[in-house]
Amino acid sequence: MTDNAFWQDRYSRASASGEQLWSAGPNAWIEQTVGHLPIGEAVDLAAGEGRNALWLAARGWTVTAVDFAPAGLAIGRARAAELGVEVDWVEADATSWISPSLVDLVVVAYLQLPADALADALANASASLAPGGTLALVGHALENLADGVGGPQDPALLHRIDHLSATARAVGLDVEECRLVARDTAAGTALDAVLVAARP
Repeated sequence: MTDNAFWQDRYSRASASGEQLWSAGPNAWIEQTVGHLPIGEAVDLAAGEGRNALWLAARGWTVTAVDFAPAGLAIGRARAAELGVEVDWVEADATSWISPSLVDLVVVAYLQLPADALADALANASASLAPGGTLALVGHALENLADGVGGPQDPALLHRIDHLSATARAVGLDVEECRLVARDTAAGTALDAVLVAARP
């Protein structure tokens, strides 16, 4: 799901109806994985409505939320005002944006791109990290197509564990974890791919 107009339309319709596309709270795996990290500077890459960015900011992180759909960022900005937290909202494409200053954490949640575009986004994430910084990525896995529920139905947009691991190493990251995880949903069990990697 790479089309800007598609996401702009979805977020615009959600905003007009007073709804959110995603849960108000952070992704459960993101919360579990980065909740123990020392507070610092973070980027939520392809942030959408910014649920992970808002959670990080509420915990004391200095956060930049990046997305190419301004309607999604507008929802996040309004929620930040309601919550009384500060987030820097940046309209930009994950495949071309690099943080102007090095950060301690880059979160990437459900950025479903073809392999080449995903490699560009991960290269940008790596370039944005300070030495010792962490990349935490979660997304719909290829295995979800046959054995899970929800998510894109185009195999080209689904994450492969071997590709994620190889791509992370190719952009200079040390892979700490790369595996499948099950996620319970109202419709059944979904299968996600997760990656934790560090900038040497």
